[in-house]
Amino acid sequence: MTTTPEPPTPVDHLRSPRTRAALRVQNCLVDAAREFLRGEGGTEVRLPVIGPVTDPGARGAKQVDVDYYGKRYRLMTSAILYKQATLATFGSIYTIAPNVRLEPLDTAVTHRHLAEFHQIDVEVADATREDVMRLAQQLVSRVVKECLDRCASELAELGRDLVALAVSGETFDVLPHRRAVAALVDAGHPQDPHAEIDWQGEELLSRRAPRPFFVIDYPKGSRGFYDRESRTEPGVLRNFDLLAPEGYGELASGSERESDYARIVTRMRETGENPAKYGWYLDCVRAGIPASSGFGIGLERLTRYVAGLAAVWQASAYPKVPGVFSP
Repeated sequence: MTTTPEPPTPVDHLRSPRTRAALRVQNCLVDAAREFLRGEGGTEVRLPVIGPVTDPGARGAKQVDVDYYGKRYRLMTSAILYKQATLATFGSIYTIAPNVRLEPLDTAVTHRHLAEFHQIDVEVADATREDVMRLAQQLVSRVVKECLDRCASELAELGRDLVALAVSGETFDVLPHRRAVAALVDAGHPQDPHAEIDWQGEELLSRRAPRPFFVIDYPKGSRGFYDRESRTEPGVLRNFDLLAPEGYGELASGSERESDYARIVTRMRETGENPAKYGWYLDCVRAGIPASSGFGIGLERLTRYVAGLAAVWQASAYPKVPGVFSP
């Protein structure tokens, strides 16, 4: 995974037996995820693709504006705000949602960034971070097992090392952010202790891991206003990332959510956001939304990991690699 193959022409990509195998694996992942989340009491919902505002915490990616009858709306970079609001109707929800983020051009070489992608998004009312970390672990373990059972021929076509995928029944390790930073600095990687683990750092940590693992407790200021700050450790967020082994890096991000109106407005201002932009969302918060926790798993990244692909664009029929013009 040291080099990233360039996307071929659309015709060659669609005709490739490897593309067919990867997309069949992806189809199995989606089916298995739906089966699992329904079994856990989740209701599948359809969330907006455009709206007045979107998730502001997307690692420097540019948001995309659209003209909505003379008003400026945004394409969704993540469904986080709508997930929280929808818990007024259902106690546990999930969606498989498209997202658009115009990633910086330097992410085109990371093997794992797309400008257009999909997420398996989950949100659970009255759940703690640990509750949804457990749910994320069970979800990944289940879908991997189902693909091993149902997609043997596709995984053989792709040359996937099946032993490396044997994660069912394993407990995923948990690594606090401060320890992750220390390990990277010791390895000679200049990781900022006040920021998210950068993509090179995630890949380094991930190469050392025998199975998926969590990084928790990111510092305040490194994530969006919706990640809940610890009430016992000021400056520490009650959040997590889930990283895959073998150098694949981040699969998912999640957190406990802020649900108190005053705290959310304060956090918005601390992160440089104008509360006036978030009128509909703050109206929902003021009316009362339940405390919750949730996460989003990148579908193409999950497919890349399970299928053993060199680059995430290989997990999309019509990939949008940052800076590469494609249909």
